[in-house]
Order: sequence, then structure tokens, then C-alpha cells
Amino acid sequence: MKILTIQNLKWGSTFLVLFGILLTNINIYPANIFLHGCGVLGWTVSALITRDRPVLVNFGLQIPLFLFGYYTLIF
Repeated sequence: MKILTIQNLKWGSTFLVLFGILLTNINIYPANIFLHGCGVLGWTVSALITRDRPVLVNFGLQIPLFLFGYYTLIF
């Protein structure tokens, strides 16, 4: 039995993205950025594996935005 499948990666990433959005709405910072960012990375990896270009564009372009957020948090 495989634990890490594409389907599980997508569902786990979806949970992280939605939980990050929830944390943003209730103003829990910076945990929101880290959880949402992990979800974005998961979706980007799944899009790369399955060659799903629309999903890759959506989540892949969010990565620089999160990097900017991490940068402003650290510096």
C-alpha cells in the first residue's frame, strides 16, 4: 500500500492551503504563510509530476510571492 500517492499529495496540499487561508482570516501570522506555502509547494510538485500546466501556472507563480513574504518576515 502506497502512502504517498499523487491523490494523497493533492488532498494534503489542499488541506494546507485551506488551513493557511483560515489562519489568514483569523490573523494568525506567520503560521498562515508557512502552511499555505507548504500546500503551494505540494500542488506545484503534483502539477510537475502530472504535467498539469494550468495548475502549475496557478501554484508555481505563487511561490515567488511566498518567498517575498518569507523575506519580509526574516529581514
